[in-house]
Amino acid sequence: MPDRGGGPTGPRIRVGRPSRRVRTLLMTLGVLAVLGMVFTMFAGFWTDWLWYRSVDYSSVFTTTLSTKIGLFFVFGLLMAVSVGFNIWLAHRLRPPLSAMSMEQQNLDRYRMGIAPYKKWLLLGITALVGLIAGASASSQWRTWLMWVNGVSFGQKDPQFKLDVSFYAFDLPWYRFLLGFGFAAAILGLIAAALTHYLYGGLRVTSPGARATAAATGHLSVLLGIFVALKAVAYWLDRYGLAVKSSDFKATDSWTGLRYVDANAYLPAKTILFCIAVICALLFFATLWRRTWQLPVIGFGLMVLSAILIGGLYPAIVQKFQVQPNEQAKEAPYVEKNLAATREAYGIDDSQVTEYPGIAETKDQAKLRDDVANAASIRIMDPNIVSPTFQQLQQIRNYYAFPTNLDVDRYAKDGKEQDTVIGLRELNYAGIPKRNWINDHFRYTHGYGVVAAEGTSADSGGRPAFTESDLPSKGDLGTYEQRVYYGERTTTYSIVGGPQKEIDYSDDSGEKTYSYKGDSGVNLDNPVNRAAYAVAFGEPQILYSGAIGEGSRILYNRTPKERVEAIAPWLTIDGDAYPAVVGGRIQWIVDAYTTTNGYPYASRTTLGDTTADSLTATNDQRAVVAQQNQVNYIRNSVKATVDAYSGEVKLYQWDTQDPVLKTWMKAFPDTVQPRSEISQDLMDHLRYPQDLFKVQRELLTRYHVKDANTFLSGSEVWQVPDDPTNKTGETVPPYYLSMKMPDQNEQVFSLTTTFTPNGRDNLSAFMAVNADPGTQDYGKIRVLKLPTSTTVSGPKQVQSQFNSQQDIAETIRLLRGGDSEVEYGNLLTVPLDGGLLYVEPVYVRGGGLKYPLLRKVLVTYGGQTAFEDTLEQALDKVFGGEGTPVEPPADEGEDEGTDEGTTPPPPSTQQPSTVQEALNDAQKAFEAGQEALKNNDWEAYGRAQKDLEDALRRAEDAQSGGAGGARSSPRATPSASPGSNS
Repeated sequence: MPDRGGGPTGPRIRVGRPSRRVRTLLMTLGVLAVLGMVFTMFAGFWTDWLWYRSVDYSSVFTTTLSTKIGLFFVFGLLMAVSVGFNIWLAHRLRPPLSAMSMEQQNLDRYRMGIAPYKKWLLLGITALVGLIAGASASSQWRTWLMWVNGVSFGQKDPQFKLDVSFYAFDLPWYRFLLGFGFAAAILGLIAAALTHYLYGGLRVTSPGARATAAATGHLSVLLGIFVALKAVAYWLDRYGLAVKSSDFKATDSWTGLRYVDANAYLPAKTILFCIAVICALLFFATLWRRTWQLPVIGFGLMVLSAILIGGLYPAIVQKFQVQPNEQAKEAPYVEKNLAATREAYGIDDSQVTEYPGIAETKDQAKLRDDVANAASIRIMDPNIVSPTFQQLQQIRNYYAFPTNLDVDRYAKDGKEQDTVIGLRELNYAGIPKRNWINDHFRYTHGYGVVAAEGTSADSGGRPAFTESDLPSKGDLGTYEQRVYYGERTTTYSIVGGPQKEIDYSDDSGEKTYSYKGDSGVNLDNPVNRAAYAVAFGEPQILYSGAIGEGSRILYNRTPKERVEAIAPWLTIDGDAYPAVVGGRIQWIVDAYTTTNGYPYASRTTLGDTTADSLTATNDQRAVVAQQNQVNYIRNSVKATVDAYSGEVKLYQWDTQDPVLKTWMKAFPDTVQPRSEISQDLMDHLRYPQDLFKVQRELLTRYHVKDANTFLSGSEVWQVPDDPTNKTGETVPPYYLSMKMPDQNEQVFSLTTTFTPNGRDNLSAFMAVNADPGTQDYGKIRVLKLPTSTTVSGPKQVQSQFNSQQDIAETIRLLRGGDSEVEYGNLLTVPLDGGLLYVEPVYVRGGGLKYPLLRKVLVTYGGQTAFEDTLEQALDKVFGGEGTPVEPPADEGEDEGTDEGTTPPPPSTQQPSTVQEALNDAQKAFEAGQEALKNNDWEAYGRAQKDLEDALRRAEDAQSGGAGGARSSPRATPSASPGSNS
């Protein structure tokens, strides 16, 4: 500015322009920030690629990534072009501007403001909608791969006679395309309308026509496209009725057509399709007629028809045709649902037979001999004895066993027996000194298998170990004992480099080891080290001297997590279990293929149907589901994970499953044929628990084949709650070697019980052959008890155990001091028309904070025994010396009363012999507790024998040894001041 004042002006101050040094610094920081973000994204991509390459499944990574990228660009580009073209066309069709109204004068300011940036604005809008659409489309990679690789089921739905693959593979993709088309049409319509309005093609308050002819034609075509897509939606909705979920009184997961669907909704959808086609043609006709009159009338007719034909008419049919005679109207459709559901869940071949529930013979000696043939009764509960394994076989604090052990079969002396097994895995919480080196370099692996007989215990109530100590030794022979991959291994380790690992400790001290496998990713490359430092947020990986030549990083180390990453299209069973196979420890993982598009098959929620009392306390046992709502499931894949090398192998188990065949086409060479399963591995495969739990839940309703019975609901069962704990969840299924009535010999089985809906007595017993080495593996057998006979269910049996006077008194004594009583699995075994119940009872006593088997409860045919060993309890029950049990009370009886027992009246005078015996029992119990605290097992054994003798004398006195009088628990003195009654 020129000087107007005449005086000195002073120094000029430049405001708002930073110095060159500041600008350089800011520019450098900006470049570094961009580079940092780029490298962070690169690190995630690069480490994923390295991991998949390290496990030899790089094709899974490349196929998945290329599919996502392809869908992203194709559909992102289509959406961007659709919206951008409509904006460009609306701008091109703009009328000559003449600012003759206040509305146009106001808009003119916006037009002038964006004029210099029109191209950039167009690019920005199209890029934004393209990115959003592309990201949404890339998430549909499974839908695309299933559609393009779909394999025929060879079965047709009963309504439209289309192959099931149309509903499972094709229809989901068509629905995605339809949804994308709706989104493109709506966004294009909005963008075009706003552009026409901005440039005068549409007017709201200006005098004259509300729209120019060009704008009318353009918007009419877009509306016509939208209505045409609605016509396509009506047509697809016809087929969607076959996989539509709806509430139905017989089941809350009904899928498929009902009477109102076939006779009201189906014709309504066809009529609405025709109306929508006509309406779309009327919109397209505005290109020549230049009027909205007919299209608007047609659109109004379509909306009215949708309300009357698509909504009101089906409601009238339901109200006046179906409800007055629902059973007759719905029966044909229920039959289709029954057949489809049973086929989709693999329960169509389940064998339901009548079973009396009451012993057919009175020969007690013969029944006693038959018990050994009926089942190998497992008294070691894998869900109770983990703390015992921990205390007796942990050896070092940095080892631990899983909360729930597993049951498998191993041969001993040439005979196969049920075995409780667990791995001594690494326990990070027990590492003596926690730091980065110890956590990730020195303590890297667990060591060895620990196994025990399932059907016996030693004299002290401890497991009878068949494989134990450190290093482990026993019946399993020689095998690689190091466990680098396990259920508790949830963090990464860096092995094989200059830093030695702690292998195990013995009497001579710690042994060191350096990993010799080729698992994991090599960190010799500085780029790899930098990538993992960024990906794991561990900068020390980049510069630590503990990493050098040969260092490898191991991660994704739990078996389920590795299988899920390698086969992201599989649903993973919640219980991976270890087995010694071919000199290696292999984790065996059952995996499922699922779909929710099987026509007429009712849906189930995997998270709910696979929940039980074990998953309630151990979330590691939860199923890993790709789809939570499914109506088709197959155990199509058996997977193994090597505990040392982490090698993952997938084996085709169900060779007929079309869903698996589809995924094998999408990911070739990832699944090995079933013939590649070795005999050693086959010996340890079993029927999976989560599939069994889904099937048993469906069989509570779908065990009936008659539509009228299904509709009446009179034969609905339920899975009983676990009576041995207070979680309120259902009882878990139990693995057990047993023989069903139509079988000639015992087979490894998975079993469960059913009770009537809302009642506690037993209605059925279910078992599936879980041994793949037998001919009828997977065959489901259900023993259905007659409704006229009341047989005690699990809850009632548990109540009977707890309410027996002599049993209650013994349990009270066992709980003396600070001891705790824990009930093991309540096993049910069919025997000669009746049902034998067996339950082990464990005690955590004195200073020992782990459970030991102390008693075994047995009941059969109204006789109950509570003895130190299973053999003694069976002898007492079948020798006629067991305590008689009254039949269970009616279901209407108050739950506060003892179910199934009638306690004898209390005696007014306690016989001295009973009192003396109880006093001796109390002294023996206290002596046993003191011996436990001192770890004096010899003294503890003597005390247990004294306790047993005293209790037997008390029982004899009660039943007649003292003049036939009976004692009352209330009349006996307290065992000790701190005892729990």
